[in-house]
Amino acid sequence: MITVSDLALSFNGQNLFSHVNLLFQPGNCYGVIGANGAGKSTFLKILSGELEPTKGEVVVDEKSRMSVLKQDHFAYEQYTVFETILQGNPRLYEVLKEKDALYEKEDFSEEDGIRAADLEAEFAELGGWDAETEAGKLLQGLGLDNMMLYSEMSSLTEAQKVKVLLARALFGQPDIILLDEPTNGLDNHSVNWLENFLLDYEGTVIVVSHDRYFLNNVCTHIVDIDYTKIKLYVGNYDFWYESSQLMQRILRDQNRKAEEKKRDLEEFIRRFSANKSKSRQATSRKKLLEKLTFEEMPASSRRYPYVSFTMDREPGKEILTVEGLSKTIDGVKLLDNVSFRVNKGDKIAFLARSGLSVTTLFRILTEELEPDEGSFKWGVSTSQSYFPQDNSSYFGSNDDTIIKWLEQYSKDTTETYLRGFLGKMLFSGEDVYKPVNVLSGGEKVRCMLSRMMMFGSNVLLLDQPTNHLDLESITAVNNGLIDFKGVVLFTSHDHEFVQTVANRIIELLPEGGVIDRMTTYDEYLEQFSERN
Repeated sequence: MITVSDLALSFNGQNLFSHVNLLFQPGNCYGVIGANGAGKSTFLKILSGELEPTKGEVVVDEKSRMSVLKQDHFAYEQYTVFETILQGNPRLYEVLKEKDALYEKEDFSEEDGIRAADLEAEFAELGGWDAETEAGKLLQGLGLDNMMLYSEMSSLTEAQKVKVLLARALFGQPDIILLDEPTNGLDNHSVNWLENFLLDYEGTVIVVSHDRYFLNNVCTHIVDIDYTKIKLYVGNYDFWYESSQLMQRILRDQNRKAEEKKRDLEEFIRRFSANKSKSRQATSRKKLLEKLTFEEMPASSRRYPYVSFTMDREPGKEILTVEGLSKTIDGVKLLDNVSFRVNKGDKIAFLARSGLSVTTLFRILTEELEPDEGSFKWGVSTSQSYFPQDNSSYFGSNDDTIIKWLEQYSKDTTETYLRGFLGKMLFSGEDVYKPVNVLSGGEKVRCMLSRMMMFGSNVLLLDQPTNHLDLESITAVNNGLIDFKGVVLFTSHDHEFVQTVANRIIELLPEGGVIDRMTTYDEYLEQFSERN
């Protein structure tokens, strides 16, 4: 259990958050959300003791062991995988090292023998004899070979190190687990395994994530950091989002009678509580939801950008035909005999074991690259807009202001129009005069989306559009693509994004060709889970 009392943190005289009073209890999973820069990761550092608050205190039950997901992927290069995972339980690791050091002594004394016996007893009590088996199971669950246990961390790829550090955080049945973006870099199989692990876990989980699907599946509560306050709400992310939107509508209509407000709210809670339960935690959450009152509902002041794509003209029946495309880069065959036809109304999610394969396909379709073999043809009535994963060429050393940068893509170049448009994309006041070469990753993405909205194209190609975005912006882009009446070709690691936008899935196969299905993402994963 963690008790947070009157917590505050200030930087340069400015409050990041203040007057925070929370209680985190076993058996619950708490999803921490907030806009970029709100202090989500900082809050986790305070809970873990890595950072001291300006005021207040965090009290962790003295009998509880806390485990934290480490972000430095190169901090354990001198250790084996097993040693790295074992360090997730610091006391067990200390006992093992001291025990081994004693047995290596040439002048092993009677006193050493007594000490060794004590260490052996503690080692057994801490589960040391099962540590290798547990570590191996964690690796297997995350899609790694347990034969990797005694490999050096320095020999692993970046993706493998991410999984080992996650295994380290989960090792040894800790009482409290703190996870900062645990699904980053994980494949679908690993994310699904992690969800099931956390659903069965009986301790306290506090997790920061931009993955809405993950938050919905595992969270019993949402911790919302919003305008210097941190508030705790019952329910998963979708419940928090929908109820916050409902509260905003209610608060905007001050003339509505109190009783009508209450009825609306109670009906909303009943509807949401009736959702299919997936786990013990979901059942517990349902019971909590049923006890909610009007005063306990969120009234978020979060701002969402306005993302809306409109077509200047309807496309005809002929959209795109791709025949036998192949491409090799730096000796690696990324595309091999890829053929498909795009039809009117298609919203296609492209999957591949290597994200570079989809990027290469999109670059060929937008004529940035030439294929080694094959051809493609766009319909004469189509117009395309492309959102690249790497947008550095659009900004680079460019010192134009945001408003000047956007002007080159707009038909209406008046300052009034451009300022109004940028305001909807959350660039207000003096923000529009910031040089584009100093923008954050999320700000650059919003600029690129603004650029796309200017074109009025009827075909959109988007390569990982949710990268660098906060939950509010992801939701806005998601809704914008759902509402778009044209054709969408895209790839994304965001499960909820793919599930709600795509009506067709095309997977680029490493052995050549594609799997092409008119289906939802969840249905596709059920049929072809071994490939993802």
